[in-house]
Amino acid sequence: MPAYNEMLNNNDSVRRPYGKVAKWIDSMHGNIFEEKHNEAKDLLKRIGITFSIYKQNDLNERLIPFDMVPRIFTSKEWDILEKGVIQRTKAINLFINDIYNSGEILKDKIIPPELIYKNKAYEPSMVGFTPPKKIFSHITGSDIVRTSNNSFMILEDNCRTPSGVSYMMQNREIMMRMFPSLFLENSISPIDDYPIFLRNMLSSVAPKKCNNNEPVIVILTPGSYNSAYYEHSFLADLMGIELVEGRDLFVEKDIVYMRTVRGRQKVDVLYRRIDDQYLDPLFFDRNSIIGVPGIMSAYRNGNITICNAPGSGIADDKAIYTYVPDMIKFYLGEKPILKNVKTWKCGNSQDLKFVKENIKDLVIKEVHGSGGHGMLIGQYSTKNQINLFLKKILKNPENFIAQPTLSLSTCPTYIKNSLEQRHVDFRPFCLQGDSIKICKGGLTRVALKENSLIVNSSQGGGVKDTWILQPKDNYAK
Repeated sequence: MPAYNEMLNNNDSVRRPYGKVAKWIDSMHGNIFEEKHNEAKDLLKRIGITFSIYKQNDLNERLIPFDMVPRIFTSKEWDILEKGVIQRTKAINLFINDIYNSGEILKDKIIPPELIYKNKAYEPSMVGFTPPKKIFSHITGSDIVRTSNNSFMILEDNCRTPSGVSYMMQNREIMMRMFPSLFLENSISPIDDYPIFLRNMLSSVAPKKCNNNEPVIVILTPGSYNSAYYEHSFLADLMGIELVEGRDLFVEKDIVYMRTVRGRQKVDVLYRRIDDQYLDPLFFDRNSIIGVPGIMSAYRNGNITICNAPGSGIADDKAIYTYVPDMIKFYLGEKPILKNVKTWKCGNSQDLKFVKENIKDLVIKEVHGSGGHGMLIGQYSTKNQINLFLKKILKNPENFIAQPTLSLSTCPTYIKNSLEQRHVDFRPFCLQGDSIKICKGGLTRVALKENSLIVNSSQGGGVKDTWILQPKDNYAK
């Protein structure tokens, strides 16, 4: 079955939301598209939108590939996505709070306890602790795929340090610079309020012991060699807060301070962009040199808020993912608005038997894998690749899950002087503090290789601007 085409109907007529964009594409005669493509690349270079990947122990900095053809959602489509993501975010947060405290979902045998307590992402130091406003996962990014006109599915949840916001915002900036007339012709929801939403959310979860009317907020980065460093500095600049490394902070009497040219300054909220194990060498990895010694003690004593909370990664574990619909029913008493992708847990003997028999038709993922690594797409793998991966599964089946090879939707994408269909996914960003807000946009990632389903930038993927049409636009329906 062919993939759902975001732009075209089955009879090759243009879908209504893409009507004005289709006319714009038709107007790009001759070499204009190529010229604009090169202009976009030059803009990316000047702005400095990069990501870093490690290859053979070397750090390679690359420009993120940007495609000019936008991905468009109608207001009705967005309404479904927004409600579904908010519902899922609420349930996931309640789940995290529950497993570190009363554990009601485990007592009711909804989720096997061993799946929690033997999980690498489970953090025992968070047991019995409740963060301000009972929020563990303040920023979430759920990856969504589309398989038909009205079918959206959650592929995975990112509850630790989800990235991609900077690309979302810079994609929009580039499009508005290059094609201002498109934005006059289409009623597109703005996304430039995201930094305001983010700062307000971070302020709203400041600890009770915070004496300031305006909490001091910082972003903790591992440093300039991190793959997402551009995003860290970008967000700090837009929010008007300090970007710090571990060496810029110190703890005294369970209070976290920042070193400044004017002396020390108390820090109230830490938006951390480093993983749990590096956060505090006194609690986690003793060899960490990028964390802050003593910050966990300050956190547990209510003197600072850490966003996202340590231990929140338990909710984006790919084995836990299979239970999110159950979480929604258990905590909210609701039916899931957005469905999960059918998933087989290789740790289950019956599921493992199915996987072994059908591996050519499945996508196999490591439970803790990310970035498109640690996975096998049976349909596009050789017999030898499948056999080698199967040995890895049989050695440690609990470490793998399997999903069907989904026919991800496609969107026209500029490839070597022509427009070709390429698979896309979508990551909206949801903020949870005093209230829950979701930016009316998100990150559309595109697999630039023909027939590829891997959209990650580290694996050759690119990005597109994402438009949410406002209801007043006649094309938005």
